[in-house]
Amino acid sequence: MSTEGCCSRRELLGKAGLGFGSLALAGLLDSKGLLAQTAARGPHYAPKAKSVIWLFMEGGPSGFDTFDPKPALEKGHGKKVEGIEVFFGDPGPLLKSPFTFKQHGQSGAWVCDRYPTLARLVDEMAFIKSCHVESNNHGPAMFQINTGMIRQGFPSMGAWVTYGLGSENRDLPGFVVLGNTRGSKGGPPNWGAGFLPGSFQGTMFRAAGSPILNLTRPGDLPAERQRRQLDLAAELNAAHLADHPGESDLQARIESFELAYRMQTEAQELVDFSKEPEETRKLYGLDQKVSRPFGEKCLMARKLVERGVRFVQAYINDEWDAHTDLKGNHGTRCAETDVPIAGLLSDLKRRGLLDSTLVIWGGEFGRMPVSEKGGGRDHNPHGFLVWMAGGGVKGGTSHGETDEIGHKAAVDPVPVHDLHATILHLMGIDHKKLTYFHNGRRFRLTDVHGEVLTRILA
Repeated sequence: MSTEGCCSRRELLGKAGLGFGSLALAGLLDSKGLLAQTAARGPHYAPKAKSVIWLFMEGGPSGFDTFDPKPALEKGHGKKVEGIEVFFGDPGPLLKSPFTFKQHGQSGAWVCDRYPTLARLVDEMAFIKSCHVESNNHGPAMFQINTGMIRQGFPSMGAWVTYGLGSENRDLPGFVVLGNTRGSKGGPPNWGAGFLPGSFQGTMFRAAGSPILNLTRPGDLPAERQRRQLDLAAELNAAHLADHPGESDLQARIESFELAYRMQTEAQELVDFSKEPEETRKLYGLDQKVSRPFGEKCLMARKLVERGVRFVQAYINDEWDAHTDLKGNHGTRCAETDVPIAGLLSDLKRRGLLDSTLVIWGGEFGRMPVSEKGGGRDHNPHGFLVWMAGGGVKGGTSHGETDEIGHKAAVDPVPVHDLHATILHLMGIDHKKLTYFHNGRRFRLTDVHGEVLTRILA
């Protein structure tokens, strides 16, 4: 293909406002004149964590049925209480946990009997027991946990972190989402870029087969010809971008072509578990049908951060949404995640990666202390539990408490902005300084009231 008489890609992109000095844009030219994702600012101070793995327990796990038992529920089982409003109406009496609890580790943390493998690692965890959100509906609550707002249109935590810090691997996205098999409540806005440049949105990976559909180059298309096609597309897109500067969707599309080209080899290796030692497969629960799906996600998450991916969010395949059968629902979710999560923490630690990887466990809200339909629990946005491990977190610690029956955050309540401020702090980011100018004002992930949870920091 001849390009005589045509501007170079460097010149075209320069006209589009994508010159080397522009740090406010998502893409910059690399040494070959291609777009490459880069950090907007870099850390404000030395980070404790270099990457995040967020194990998203969609549906709302019950804290007092997993890690925070409430003796008052046992004592008051079957008793009607006043003043509790539930999402689906008609609250039942208090419902005791169907599980038994024991204390574990030097910290003496309580863990239910359905998490026996994970219980051995409680001294790595910091429990945040007084989180709360503004909505008792899955979609808005998920938006708030992910973006800080209960409505769509705002950047997710992963997008903000990648915007602030960039990625350490130019051949993989900076923000990867390992989605579930049925689709999450609210969908892509949970990992979207909002008003940030589109290249910072999460890239959905499948846990089996090709991580991204149509990623593999067709067998009858030589690599050299594919490269020429991409070069032509880049030049045409750059010319269009020069006439439409500031179009973040177009910038993201240009970059996505190049990223997909570079991913063709490395991404395929991520989902090839056949070469993993048998010991590693067992460690993550890949040898058991019940734990294999989430085990594959946990193993892939480790492989991603090991390769420099900044932010990984792994969604459980099914939901903790236990409206009718709490024992069956939560028992199955624990069986699906117990060995994989314990394997992930153990594997990160033995590889020297846990200190630099922040692992987060939690959902969009918790469950009510009263019964629903006999043996279930309704949504509870007023008080729920999240735990963190690694990445500068002080293991064996705890922050906050709900009231005696687990209904509302009662001691040191933690709004979502505090949770986000703490994550950003561990990544070396001052949550009040990471901003983006949009529609005439500066936005940040947290509002000015976000406070870092210093009690759980190492």
